[in-house]
Formats: sequence, structure tokens, C-alpha cells
Amino acid sequence: MTLGVAELAMIGCLSEQVIQSQTNISMTKPTTNISFDEVKQIHAGVLNVGYVDAGPLDGTVVILLHGWPYDIHSFIDVTPLLVEAGYRVIIPYLRGYGKTQFLSKETMRNGQQSVFALDTINLMDALKIKKAIVAGFDWGARTANIIAALWPDRCKAMVSVSGYLIGNPELNKMPLPPKAELEWWYQFYFATERGRAGYEKYTNDFAKLIWKIASPKWNFDEATFDKSATSFNNPDHVSIVIHNYRWRLGLVQGEAKYNELEKRLAEAPVIAVPSITLEGDANGAPHPDRNVYSKNFSGKGFC
Repeated sequence: MTLGVAELAMIGCLSEQVIQSQTNISMTKPTTNISFDEVKQIHAGVLNVGYVDAGPLDGTVVILLHGWPYDIHSFIDVTPLLVEAGYRVIIPYLRGYGKTQFLSKETMRNGQQSVFALDTINLMDALKIKKAIVAGFDWGARTANIIAALWPDRCKAMVSVSGYLIGNPELNKMPLPPKAELEWWYQFYFATERGRAGYEKYTNDFAKLIWKIASPKWNFDEATFDKSATSFNNPDHVSIVIHNYRWRLGLVQGEAKYNELEKRLAEAPVIAVPSITLEGDANGAPHPDRNVYSKNFSGKGFC
């Protein structure tokens, strides 16, 4: 992600200062036992969002979106690089994570894909941010994709780990070859009540297992994991995760008021904003081949 945000400078989205720092990024060792100094709160849409706001208020805004089962500490190393380059960095806890809470007990604990993008747009509105560079991985990458596709006027540029992740529940009903199905084992586990109970009982063990499978060469320590694990104590975490994966398979419904958005997303809209897609050199998580999704990008500087 750090490399991707830096590389956006090459297509005129970030400053020369970031591009110069790129030569040193590969030698930067990840920090340990470091947390963000302050997590702010703001009402945005149906949520009271917990978020980090770092850097100058008048800087170009970069919004960083985490995935499952991770949290804002995924960006603990890239944030100071961007702040030093003069950018304002916003890192929200997604719904169901950390200090982000629903304002009403009556609100559906909805995990369908469009609501995460709407949460981000609502946060931008609440913070009076008209336009931002949006970057993310996993759920965060999908959210960044959706913002870039449906709200290009709010998206200056985009960085997406694993490319184009906008989903279609109808297509997801189609069976995959056995090896590919195996990679999604947890999705099928979550489709059962046993899976929900298991995830609720063993949330941290489950997350740690996913970290190891998804990043087999990442030798994280307990302190690094523990920083993020506290985010899973959110009272809505299990409900959001389970609904997200069941919705993807068409096993549960979303909310009718988002049907039009989902209809547009099901058509795999092309992303026209300047974009960079990334892939780890040792990614154990399911991810699409670049040749499959490259047609979904038409923006200047796509690579």
C-alpha cells in the first residue's frame, strides 16, 4: 500500500516529495508496539465513526480503508510518510470494528458491499471533504473501487490491493473449481450457524489464522496482532462479518433502499479515475488475476 500511494505521484496525483521517498520505502522496517495518538469520533450517516485524522488540515486528503480481519493499524507505517509529505490522512474504523458504533439499536447490522462505500461518503460529508485519494485492501479495496466507480467526482485517485473487487451475488452463486473453492473455506463456514458461533467464540484465533494464511511470509509478533485484535471487540463485529459473507453468496438480503446501487455494481462498472492496483509477492488470500480485471479500469495512469 505504501508503494502504491507513492506511485500515484507518477500520474500527477501526489507530490514529488512522495515519489522521492519511494527509494527508501523498501528499506523501511515496520514499526512495532506503536498506536495512533488519537482516535476522533464523528456522527456520519447511521454511524458514530472512530477515525484517525493526521497531517495538515489543508493538505490533499488520503483516505485509507482496512479490510477483514484487520483494522486501522494496518496503516501505522504509511501514515507518517504521507504526513511528512504534506497530506491529510483519514483512517476510519469500518462499521463493526473498533470505536465505530451504530447510532441506533434499530439499524440493520448490514454488511453488503455498497454500505461501506456510503459510510465513507458520509464520513467525507461530515468532515466537509469534497474529494480524496482513496486506498484500501480487502474490504477496503472493494470500498475504494465502489467509490471510484459510483462517485468519481469525490475520488481524486485510487489505490487498490488485489485490483477490482466489486462483487455480484448472483455470479457468486456459480461454482468454482475445487481448488478455488478451498481458498474460500471460511465463507462457507460462515454460511452455517456453527460458523457464526465458532467465529463469535474464537474471534481472535480465527483472525490470527487468517493473517497467517493471507500473509505466509509476515512474521508478525503478538504485540502487533494485539493492537488490531481489540477492534474485534466491537459489539457488532460478528454480525457485520457474518452478514457480509452470507450476502455475497445470496444467502441473506441487504436493505431494499440500496437495491439500485447494487444493481449498478452488479454490472461491473468501469473505474475511470487514475488508479494503481497492487498485489503482494506472497499473497495467500484469494485474489483475481490482473488480466481478468484490467478491462474494468480506463483511468489515466492505470497500472
